[in-house]
Amino acid sequence: MQERSGFTLVELLVVIAIIALLMALLIPALEQARNQARAAICKSNLHQWGLYWMMYADDHDGSFSEGYWVNWARGEWITVLRPYIDTRRRKKLLLCPMAKERRTDGAEYGGPYASYEMGPAITGSIGNEQCSYGMNNWLYNPPVNITDIQGRLTKYNWRTVDARGPANIPVFLDSMWRGGGPCYGIGQVRIEPPTDNGEWSGYNAEMHHFCIDRHNGYINCLFMNWSVRKVGLKELWKLKWHREFDTSGWSGGWPEWMRKFKDY
Repeated sequence: MQERSGFTLVELLVVIAIIALLMALLIPALEQARNQARAAICKSNLHQWGLYWMMYADDHDGSFSEGYWVNWARGEWITVLRPYIDTRRRKKLLLCPMAKERRTDGAEYGGPYASYEMGPAITGSIGNEQCSYGMNNWLYNPPVNITDIQGRLTKYNWRTVDARGPANIPVFLDSMWRGGGPCYGIGQVRIEPPTDNGEWSGYNAEMHHFCIDRHNGYINCLFMNWSVRKVGLKELWKLKWHREFDTSGWSGGWPEWMRKFKDY
């Protein structure tokens, strides 16, 4: 009797089903591992930016920049830090690996997984540059005669790195815009969470710039003690954005998309 030299159709179907099942189990795990690797690269980028900020502060008696460069305070950081940036790594350092793509609708601002455009007038480069980090715009040291910068009252600014509780003062973060000053204008308090992930409200509602689900309920943040760690989206309201910022947290209720995230 001649022996079989191959699989029957049923056996082949069983093998294919097993492979499909294994793939279904492995693909989410592989994607999770990739996202964890991207988050680690993002933190590494922020550590490097921390070095640049520290070098700038050391060269300027511990002070931050004036924040009044051509009235582009939200994007001044890339101008003042330019002399310290490794030009070979510049483009990679400007982008979180989770947010490297351009928006498809032509908007200049970014999103949870999209970068924003920084124009040549700010960067000093030939063309636009894609970025996905932003600055806490309460970190400026303007001349004494400047009482506000784009509506943010300068008496609440962190002017130098010599501040109490630096481990809770955000400097540089995952962002969908150049920067932001949560609790914009103090008297015009709008720090409510965004209705949707990536909601854009422009100036004033500037917590929206940072409250984006980029790293599975977290963003990464560089603090004033030059440490880097992940920050829960609801935890953003517990950070000391400016000298008088209320760190008791948001009490107005969370939008549906944020309810699943960790409370603080």
